[in-house]
Amino acid sequence: MKRILITGAGGSPSTNFVRSLRSVAEDFYLIGVDSNKYYLQRAETDEKYLIPDKDSPDYINILNQITVETKADFVHAQNSAELFVLSENREKLKAKCFFPNKETIRICNNKFESYKKWKEGKLPQPKTLFLNNEEDLRIAFNELGNQIWIRDVVGSGGRGSILSDNINTTKAWIDFKQGWGKFTAAEYLSPQSITWQSIWKEGELIVAQTRKRLYWELAKISPSGISGSTGGAITISDPGVDDIAQKTIFAVDRKPHGIFSVDMTYDKNNIPNPTEINIGRFFTTHEFFTRAGLNMPYIFIKIAFGETYPEIKNKINPLPENLVWIRGIDFLPIFTTLEEIEKYEKEYKKRFKY
Repeated sequence: MKRILITGAGGSPSTNFVRSLRSVAEDFYLIGVDSNKYYLQRAETDEKYLIPDKDSPDYINILNQITVETKADFVHAQNSAELFVLSENREKLKAKCFFPNKETIRICNNKFESYKKWKEGKLPQPKTLFLNNEEDLRIAFNELGNQIWIRDVVGSGGRGSILSDNINTTKAWIDFKQGWGKFTAAEYLSPQSITWQSIWKEGELIVAQTRKRLYWELAKISPSGISGSTGGAITISDPGVDDIAQKTIFAVDRKPHGIFSVDMTYDKNNIPNPTEINIGRFFTTHEFFTRAGLNMPYIFIKIAFGETYPEIKNKINPLPENLVWIRGIDFLPIFTTLEEIEKYEKEYKKRFKY
């Protein structure tokens, strides 16, 4: 039985990973660790342990202690910041891991470095400027239009993001977030975004699946309208998206290895522009694909151990279109279809005919 150690075990991204592995016939022994004593209680693992924060000098040492004590074979992180620390210390880890190249993780962990790679690759991109000072902000408003998108170059969940049309408001926001020298300003594209999640082995694409975000959960309480928490998503298949996603990956790594989840936002010409790659981890709601019949965490683990993985007839978008995943706080996710959702809309519209 494989013994898998999962960091950030009390968080939603790791819980989706755990539930995916629990859903197969093969047995796994799952060891959860978390630096938050409250989140740790939510972990759905066989064992759980409190560990220091990723920035602690004791983080790797204590993680290794637990790895040895629990006889863990493999370690996986579903949090970008934590994964970065594990990647940088991969030679010290006492268990197997399945990470992309170190330099690739460094590039993808910094949105502005990623932007530069994609610009070199001539990919469609919102023009982006780095904000070192107030003069840079003035230039941004002059060059990028009336509405500009502000965000932190490091972090997930829409960290530090705000959509602004006022230079004074934007300056106050960056001051408040202590973001000078850390934030970028970019052209605003649209509220429509899409994700292309993929697994690679030494440059070979194993499988990829696209899902389009329908809305953000808790968007009303986020300054930017982006909470980083998908509320609803739908499976789609679009060759144009497939092409741009692969070019986005190859622009940062000619021989991709591991998990690459490409986030894209549609511009005014309906062309998806890459905005970031969630590297080395699956997006938060990947149990959606598992429930639909594509268990990417299981495929990932089988590849990591050099074992035969389930046959995949179509490497790109093997799932049918219009499957829908709806989730939120304090209720189990709903797996449904677009047809089922539209049935209620049709009934609703009929009421206005009387």
